[in-house]
Amino acid sequence: MSALSLAVRDSSTMLRRNLLHARRYPSMTLNLLLTPIMLLLLFVYIFGDTMSAGIGGGGADRSEYLKYLVPGLLLMTIGSTTIGTAVSVSMDMTEGIIARFRTMAIHRGSILIGHVIGSVLQAIASVILVGAVGVAIGFRSTDATALDWLAAFGLLALFALALTWIAVGMGMVSPSPEAASNNAMPLIFLPLISSTFVPIDAMPGWFQPIAEYQPFTPTIETVRGLLLGTDIGNNWWISITWCLALTALGYRWSQATFNRDPK
Repeated sequence: MSALSLAVRDSSTMLRRNLLHARRYPSMTLNLLLTPIMLLLLFVYIFGDTMSAGIGGGGADRSEYLKYLVPGLLLMTIGSTTIGTAVSVSMDMTEGIIARFRTMAIHRGSILIGHVIGSVLQAIASVILVGAVGVAIGFRSTDATALDWLAAFGLLALFALALTWIAVGMGMVSPSPEAASNNAMPLIFLPLISSTFVPIDAMPGWFQPIAEYQPFTPTIETVRGLLLGTDIGNNWWISITWCLALTALGYRWSQATFNRDPK
């Protein structure tokens, strides 16, 4: 077999392995997925009227806040899902299966590729589920065209790929699955200090740079602009730059760690 055929075959095998693990042990994914869903329901039904009046300066209308909130929760869902990737990779590293794979006649890169593709597919499925919950409770995107939806979906997939490679790197350097879960917590924490819940200009002046100069905020604003017809400005290229930079960083980090001789 050619090197490409071998890589495709082994990557497909590793992908099936990881998807089977996710199906047999769904508790991690479900627990991480419940966080954005619970936040969505909490902020819409408990704080929705108040937040809508405060943000828009108009009347209390939770449907308006729901439209504002959903794009940010979609990005938070991706961050939550990829924590499971860090834990899964760490389990493979600490339980010895990676050492076993190293002795087998398989394409070395297929092990990481299987984790990455499986995680991205799970993240996309989770985004669709959270989006369906948003639609069920009243979210509507009447101003978005089919091209806008396609662009938003593509950006979400690219962002999921970027965070997945970072999560793989975190999992590989963590001494235990518990440590991997803790190390990956910024993937949930960063959306909380972004423009997910309130606009940046509503935050204290000293805090605004923290919320603005991070990967989640420009991506959220781009998805929000595509789905709601709001101004995107420079956020689209800043978001893509973040995605490409994080993907390259995570890939190099993961490959270097994987190729390092075991101690």
